Amino acid sequence: MVRQAKQPPIRVLIAKPGLDGHDRGAKIVARALRDAGMEVIYAGLRQTPEAIVQAAIEEDVELVGVSILSGAHMALIPRIVRLLKKEKAGDIPVFAGGIIPDEDARRLKKLGVRAIFGPGASLEEIVTTARRLAGRST
Repeated sequence: MVRQAKQPPIRVLIAKPGLDGHDRGAKIVARALRDAGMEVIYAGLRQTPEAIVQAAIEEDVELVGVSILSGAHMALIPRIVRLLKKEKAGDIPVFAGGIIPDEDARRLKKLGVRAIFGPGASLEEIVTTARRLAGRST
């Protein structure tokens, strides 16, 4: 019988860019990902896109999740995607959550954001999507 080596946990960075001071949703998502066996690095509130990208690279994460409720999503999230590409880390999938209008969500996806979750998204859906984005179905 050949045993398969156990894969290391998926490493995810969860961050709150900009001046948004509401982090309850981000913490709930971080806990759900952790409870699903992922290693979660929570960057905290009021992060700059530059700090988020630097943390993603330094922590060697497989995914970056950003939560934003401030309305600045069209300024901050594309900047994160661009900076990841500039730093040769454009292969790290970015997903987002918050209050993001459908039209803006479509624009963000065209810019490279891989998934967007609005209010009421299920934690199961977020966990399943994170696994898929990291290339792990189980």
